[in-house]
Amino acid sequence: MTDAGPRLEHGHRVVIVGGGAGGLELATRLGDKFGRSGVLDVSLIERSRTHVWKPKLHEIAAGSMDMSAHEVNYLAHSHWHGFHYRIGEMIGLDRARREVHVAPYLDSEGREVTPERSFGYDTLVIAIGSQSNDFGTPGVKEFGMKLESQDDAAKFHEAMVNACIRAHAQQTPLRPEQLKVAIIGAGATGVELAAELHRTTREVVAYGLDRVDPDKDLKVTLLEAADRILPSLPPRLSAASEELLAGLGVQVLTRAKVAQVLRDGVELDDGRVIPAELVVWAAGVKAADFLKDIDGLETNRINQLVVRPTLQTTRDDNIFSFGDCAACPWIGRDAIVPPRAQAAHQQASHLYAQFKRMLAGKPLQDFQYRDFGSLVSLGEYSTVGNMMGGLIGGSLMVEGLFARMMYLSLYKMHELALHGPAKATLDTMARIITRRTEPHVKLH
Repeated sequence: MTDAGPRLEHGHRVVIVGGGAGGLELATRLGDKFGRSGVLDVSLIERSRTHVWKPKLHEIAAGSMDMSAHEVNYLAHSHWHGFHYRIGEMIGLDRARREVHVAPYLDSEGREVTPERSFGYDTLVIAIGSQSNDFGTPGVKEFGMKLESQDDAAKFHEAMVNACIRAHAQQTPLRPEQLKVAIIGAGATGVELAAELHRTTREVVAYGLDRVDPDKDLKVTLLEAADRILPSLPPRLSAASEELLAGLGVQVLTRAKVAQVLRDGVELDDGRVIPAELVVWAAGVKAADFLKDIDGLETNRINQLVVRPTLQTTRDDNIFSFGDCAACPWIGRDAIVPPRAQAAHQQASHLYAQFKRMLAGKPLQDFQYRDFGSLVSLGEYSTVGNMMGGLIGGSLMVEGLFARMMYLSLYKMHELALHGPAKATLDTMARIITRRTEPHVKLH
């Protein structure tokens, strides 16, 4: 079924909230095509100054990726691609006045940079992604760390390096929790972080922290409430990934439900306590709490905006939503589109095409998700996943070099959407050269 969609006139105000993979791709393409000429007045509202592809956060946290080589500065990028960047976090919506309310932006010292503001729109696109869902577990907010942003990843990395330096410098024996990391949730983020940490912590120690014995002192524990890790992948690939992690020395505990996070570890519901100096919560996702029934829009139990196949919200044709914060029907299946980077990329491309149709006075088309499977990077050791759907007309389990190439290609598609082929190629070449001349692990 199609929808007529809003009719767009010259100078039509398009406000996109959220500069993640999907939101930034859409703003870039609309700005390049229609922003420079004034056909559309495109604005992107985002609370961060720079963008990093979210599936890369575990590499930043582990220290195996230099964030500065991969981040995109929103202000500079908007200048070169014909859209406006407005710093701040969405906190409310007035559908009657067609305004988005944005919180004051404060600097690192708490000083106000921009006041609370409102931005008018003719068409609004909400693509703010998702955040961790701690299900109200005691102690997570006080003692746990999350990987929702580049700031979170950088904070974890700094804490990890400090823990190694502290252990090297102290004269007393290590406490039971020292140099122990507990990762709660064995989905893609948890598994990828566990694999990266095994290598990077040992490289940090090798830089001269010789009083730390990596094989004896460093320990990573991966906790999963389900009966296997990577439950979204087929059982064979879950088993292969667990075997690889075990070979690295990562302790994997399945059917391990967390009762609470402690200052020095994790308590399970069976009474066991897992000592840990650093605890990462990587289990469960939800949309931002402020979206819950925002100004009468329909949301589900995890705060996602419910949208029709056209990506329009069910109660307002002038508001679209996509990516992790939207509950979009998966046409042909009794399910919603899964919260994956490939889904956000496909939806951004689809919505860009729909703006072209609206400008031409044509009806909107439904979004059809094409599932190309799931891939999980285990760092330098392996990549595993299953390719399926439209790519090969069935399902294929993939491991090793081919899977790693497919994993990297997802990131390349994102870079191509933002920068075009010339700059994406030059940036890739520069990273290859730099990687050969710089340390493998960042210590800042």
